[in-house]
Amino acid sequence: MKLNELSPAPGSAKKAWRRGRGVGTGNGKTAGKGHKGQNARSGGGVRPGFEGGQLPLYRKLPKRGFYNRFGKEYAVVNVSDLNAFDNGATVDINALLEKRIVRKPLDGLKVLGNGELTKNITVIAKVFSASAKEKIEAAGGKTEVA
Repeated sequence: MKLNELSPAPGSAKKAWRRGRGVGTGNGKTAGKGHKGQNARSGGGVRPGFEGGQLPLYRKLPKRGFYNRFGKEYAVVNVSDLNAFDNGATVDINALLEKRIVRKPLDGLKVLGNGELTKNITVIAKVFSASAKEKIEAAGGKTEVA
């Protein structure tokens, strides 16, 4: 096989459709753009969402939601997830990141009370729900607010 004998697999390559190359090509003269008008011009056409001057849908719909610039987004962990640690361990955001229980530290750790805890561990977090604090202390552990 030589370089000049190489060709693409049958049906894989389509030849580019060259526009505006004479009337004999079937796509000459106006090159598929019709006669005059905005879309026939160079750089012509309308922006996405334009509806011909009619008030566009995205302007008719009400604005929704609110973004609190001062709001905190916590990395959330349930009490049941803390069973992955040994008795007497100290659990903080770094320990959870290491075990890949939490993917990102965000603005700190929040512990929620879903599930049961069987280990006595010390948990260091920014926020505890009342039930989480109760369950950690009932299992013989401690909670520390960092």
